[in-house]
Amino acid sequence: MSRVLLLAAAVAAVAAAQDARQIVQESQRRGRANSQRYEGVLEVTSGSGKVTKKSWSCHRLGSYGNSKTVIRFTAPAEVKGVALLVVNHPERSSDQWMWTPSIGRDRRIAVQDRSTRFFGTDFSFEDLEERDVDQYDFKLSGEEAIDGAPCWRIESRPRQGKVSQYAFSKVWIRKDNYVAAQYENYNGKDEVVRRLHQADIRNVQGIWTPCALEMADLGRKSRTVLRIEKLEYNVPMKEDDFTVQALRREQ
Repeated sequence: MSRVLLLAAAVAAVAAAQDARQIVQESQRRGRANSQRYEGVLEVTSGSGKVTKKSWSCHRLGSYGNSKTVIRFTAPAEVKGVALLVVNHPERSSDQWMWTPSIGRDRRIAVQDRSTRFFGTDFSFEDLEERDVDQYDFKLSGEEAIDGAPCWRIESRPRQGKVSQYAFSKVWIRKDNYVAAQYENYNGKDEVVRRLHQADIRNVQGIWTPCALEMADLGRKSRTVLRIEKLEYNVPMKEDDFTVQALRREQ
């Protein structure tokens, strides 16, 4: 290949990377809010077909990069009160703590444990943190329709210093409203290990939001469907409610 063609290919690759980053940034910008809260109903189906149901509440203060989230199970009785605090950072992996009222103990979730399932669901601890755009490199890898909606298909790889169980991920972002319609997460063998499909997209207070999420664990052949109810944005919240002490205080 001539120098001219090599240079043209390099320029095209840089442009595609910039376009991919801009698409992801625009997707995050359109979903930005000062706070968010909802009630979630989860249906977990095991590889053998057994179905269990759980419910949780979710409160988030802040937006991409510097947000804090508390997820607290509300049902059934045996998991009620179990809570997770996620403190996201723009320059590194999140800090996470889980509170288990039955043993009266909170514990910090170590980075090496983020690949484990969160309390019987198909979401890992890492899946519950936000993916800050500056911690990944992006590449536009094509276009494809999800649920009939044209999407950009973008590949993302963790930058050096970002600890992740996934070697890389793919995200499909809809062209009409910039909502992520699907994620696929891959291991080092280029195998899909988890797939998140997002549907029932609604305009809530001017923000297009997926209200039905299905996380499939392809290795376990299990899946968790999360349905979001009573969703509100920009609700007044207190910083003091997003601490380890608050996890213990609110049963």
